[in-house]
Amino acid sequence: MSSSTVELTKDNFDEVVSGNGFVLIDFWAEWCGPCRNFAPVFERAAERHQDLVFAKVDTEAQPELAATFEIRSIPTLMIVRDNIAVYAQPGALPEAALEDIIKQARALDMDEVRASVEQARAEGAAAPGTDG
Repeated sequence: MSSSTVELTKDNFDEVVSGNGFVLIDFWAEWCGPCRNFAPVFERAAERHQDLVFAKVDTEAQPELAATFEIRSIPTLMIVRDNIAVYAQPGALPEAALEDIIKQARALDMDEVRASVEQARAEGAAAPGTDG
């Protein structure tokens, strides 16, 4: 891991993610070939986008975090903006695709995202067959 990425553990996860407005998280494991192939792509992106936090979760060392986020396949990339997961997708991405996803995540209107999250919560809170 380079100096441009942060290792996330169950002990520092909340602090790192809630303390930063834009975090890219790579869920990976040492034994995973696609993870090893994606690592340099992730590192180069971290060097280019030093205003963002790039973090890695070793799913073998942090099984609780992997379980919390229901990580079933690695590598999985997750992007969290303002404490909202706005992207989560398994698979090693080529550099151009990662850059495009970062660009799209930067362009999100977070007020709209928060409003849709609140709406989904409100709709989910109403029990089926009730008026509220």
